[in-house]
Amino acid sequence: MPTKKRFTDDSFRREPWFRSLCDALLLCKTEGDLADFLRDIATLSELQSLSERLEVAKQIARGLSYRQVAATTGASTTTVTRVAKFIENGHGGYRKVLHTHRHHRIKRPAQEVKQTENKGSAGDALLRKYLQKS
Repeated sequence: MPTKKRFTDDSFRREPWFRSLCDALLLCKTEGDLADFLRDIATLSELQSLSERLEVAKQIARGLSYRQVAATTGASTTTVTRVAKFIENGHGGYRKVLHTHRHHRIKRPAQEVKQTENKGSAGDALLRKYLQKS
């Protein structure tokens, strides 16, 4: 019995299965084609998770606080922290899709930043660090 394939961060781009998935996504010419393909290849739960992560990334890029993002999306604090980490240290996929750069994101008003800095968890600290980098 063959062992299940495991992608690694160092080699996933070279994996034939992953490259085939990328090629299949690129073949979709319309939003409808892509939606149909995604629905066939993924469960509704997987599609919801992917959609949620993108929305979390959008809200982080707009400068919303950790708590605001978790509250408005319903995402767990773990998901919000993970997405923030990938925006900052990932392969640049989120930044490219969102047309965001570390030094070009929308800044929050100083009052809101001060209020957020006065209270929060370790996850809030990670997001504050991300949002304050320029």
